[in-house]
Amino acid sequence: MVISKNYLDIYPIFFFNFLYLTFGFKVIIQYKQARPNIDSSAFIAQNAVISGNVTIGKNVGIWYGCVLRGDVSAIQIGENSNIQDGTTIHGTRANHVQNKTGDSAADVIIGKNVTVGHNCIIHACTIEDESFVGMGSIMMDLSKVEKHGMLAAGSVLSPKKVVKSGELWAGVPAKFFRKLSEEEIAYIATSANNYSLLAKEYKHESTVINQ
Repeated sequence: MVISKNYLDIYPIFFFNFLYLTFGFKVIIQYKQARPNIDSSAFIAQNAVISGNVTIGKNVGIWYGCVLRGDVSAIQIGENSNIQDGTTIHGTRANHVQNKTGDSAADVIIGKNVTVGHNCIIHACTIEDESFVGMGSIMMDLSKVEKHGMLAAGSVLSPKKVVKSGELWAGVPAKFFRKLSEEEIAYIATSANNYSLLAKEYKHESTVINQ
């Protein structure tokens, strides 16, 4: 289901909540002139909501209950990455207090082969290729997880903090915990590949059954 902004002006958002929760419709919204650009190979779960300036690459999985809202800035997700159930992704306006980068808004940039676990909040931040964000974590404005970095489950990465390559950060607020082992770094790619395969199965072999 693709919905224009004009349609949204007529019907309140709770109507669409009813639609996708009851009938399993994914909601893909054109906001103003910004329309999501979604690769045909990506799996978008039936009750995901994707709005505005959002780019989703090849073999990406956007799982159940996710909200990607590209209204005040852009969202980019690289190929073979997975955004797991219940995650919210949103950017920041150029005039937001945390944004000290000038006139540009703070986008969300998610690289290739990234795993973002269940029920995360990803806000105006960067997650580089082959990195891992554990379930229930929060990444705040202008924070970053570098390539081969890992943010532990339930952590809160404060604004502008950077998880360096090969590091594990954990806690509230998140702090450096230890270096990752070679096996843990290799697992990041394994996790992304496993979810990419699962997304393909869901895309081609799943059916919504309304009770």
